Amino acid sequence: MRVSNPPAKPLLIWDGDCRFCRRWIERWQRITMGQVDYVTSQEIGNRFAEITREQFRESVVYIENNGEVFFAAAAVFRSLRCRSSHRWLWWSYEHVPGFAAISEFFYKIVARNREIVSKVIP
Repeated sequence: MRVSNPPAKPLLIWDGDCRFCRRWIERWQRITMGQVDYVTSQEIGNRFAEITREQFRESVVYIENNGEVFFAAAAVFRSLRCRSSHRWLWWSYEHVPGFAAISEFFYKIVARNREIVSKVIP
């Protein structure tokens, strides 16, 4: 998927109403060190008509400055690849058999159970 009006800088969009998400976004911001912008779907969701509200509710969304869009675990790993210490995640997602499927499976479990998981995973 691509958006017709891509951001000037890579952008990760997340659910601003989710405390669990906020904690992880803060971690990812430290990792990406200004190379990725972060904004809530509530603030910017209407800018990208190609992405449905349901897609924003279900997962984080990462948009490259060329308009390419990634969702869920792929979005996380794609955004973190800007740091050499985290490139292995995206590489593994693309090249290691089963890594993408397992990553997406666990992402969905966590996303559907954010309140419970936030109590277990600090």
